Amino acid sequence: MTDVAAQEQSQAHKDAFHAELREMVGLTGAAKPARDAVNLPTVRNWCDAMSEPNPLFTDPDAAAAGPHGELVAPPAMLNVWTMPGLLMGQQLPRDLSEPQYVVYSKLDDAGFVSVVATNSDQVYGRYLRPGDLLSAQTTLVDVSEEKQTALGIGHFVTTKVGYTDQHGESVGSVFFRVFKFRPGTGRKKPPDPKRQALIDAGLDPDEVMPEAPRPRRPMPQWNQDQAWHWDGLRRRELRIQRFPDDGTLVHPPANANPNTRSMEYDWIVASGKATLYSYTVPHYPKVPSFDYPLIVGLVELDEGVRLVSNIVGVTPDQLEIGMPLEVSYVDTHDDVTLHQFRPATPEPRPTTLTRGEVSVGDRLPLKAIEIDPLLVVSTAIATRDYQDVHHNRDAAVAKGSKDIFMNILTSSGLSNTWLGEWAGPDAVFKSLQIGLGVPNYPYDIMTLSGSVTEVADDGTVTVGFKGTNSLGNHITGTAALQLPEGA
Repeated sequence: MTDVAAQEQSQAHKDAFHAELREMVGLTGAAKPARDAVNLPTVRNWCDAMSEPNPLFTDPDAAAAGPHGELVAPPAMLNVWTMPGLLMGQQLPRDLSEPQYVVYSKLDDAGFVSVVATNSDQVYGRYLRPGDLLSAQTTLVDVSEEKQTALGIGHFVTTKVGYTDQHGESVGSVFFRVFKFRPGTGRKKPPDPKRQALIDAGLDPDEVMPEAPRPRRPMPQWNQDQAWHWDGLRRRELRIQRFPDDGTLVHPPANANPNTRSMEYDWIVASGKATLYSYTVPHYPKVPSFDYPLIVGLVELDEGVRLVSNIVGVTPDQLEIGMPLEVSYVDTHDDVTLHQFRPATPEPRPTTLTRGEVSVGDRLPLKAIEIDPLLVVSTAIATRDYQDVHHNRDAAVAKGSKDIFMNILTSSGLSNTWLGEWAGPDAVFKSLQIGLGVPNYPYDIMTLSGSVTEVADDGTVTVGFKGTNSLGNHITGTAALQLPEGA
């Protein structure tokens, strides 16, 4: 068989498989009731995992005085209530009477076993209350032809889920898209000419030119007189030298008080709150032990002392002189911890913005979120998502990922929390739409940023936003919130 004939046969097979998958498009499954009603313990667990501070979700007294008159669930929990559970370490079996599960099973059988969510568009009819028993009815909207992406070769599957309460009243809907793909089939980088030349010569490039491990950061040098400072950093304390005779604070540590020459000193533990006084962004020469873009800032602590530190969790274009910062820490060697600074976590607004206080172009405060395994796993469980790629590193690697990664329900929840902190507790979410980009892996920082793009006459405010990590944009989204009129 010629190459052309083989390609034509392969394409014919792909077309036939795609046609088989699309036979289910347009079909709607039966309405499936949730196993449990909306309840406070599940809401509280979700709020704890997402660091959601809004008292309308967990405090009966505050909720009674709020716009809903009683406790409600966070709107981003809409699709949590009908998620499949976990039984003896395994997800509950799929109901093959549902069109989307028929398609998923056919894709699994064809080798498209890996899955990643790509889009979630939530529309809220009303906020859910404890005691509401939801039913979900899913329509298979689309199955794409075979696509080649950076992740792999696969098919996009799009569904729309309508949610009704125990009275049959519509309470919201979710437009959801996933990508089912074959592990190990992602786009490959162009071959390195040097490696290719070695392969062509019958040699193993990994033996001839092994990849050098990334060097560690330079080891800071200190003596016993500053040991207290470095010991503090290992304990996640930012210790600043103090001379008790007149209260002078000094950094870096000095042998004597610059004012009185006294050599008697102790230290205070700084709050870690600061502002950006100045900064520079070195571009060349690049040092392999550092991450780029490399931001070196002159930081002024709330205690009045200035120090030099790396600024993380922010891109150079997001920097503003005077922006609030907070300390974080990085372990660079077995016994060395360094301070660095990131955008300060914004304080939740105690009162709600009114329509007259918001204008198009208003920028929301940055929020830097440190991603670690605990956050990835705990939030996945709080959203009742038991896909193994969010909990089990071995399973995630086997399915083509370098590590576990954050699920899309968590990305929606964290966005919900951040937007609510900015707008205030009584703001009412109407919709939340997000598209996923690069994964949120552990040991990275995602920074949320956004601005107001529209203010409608009825008080509906539209915000465009993104969440950025070291790999690029993790999410790009739009949210609509309704604000009160005000006095």
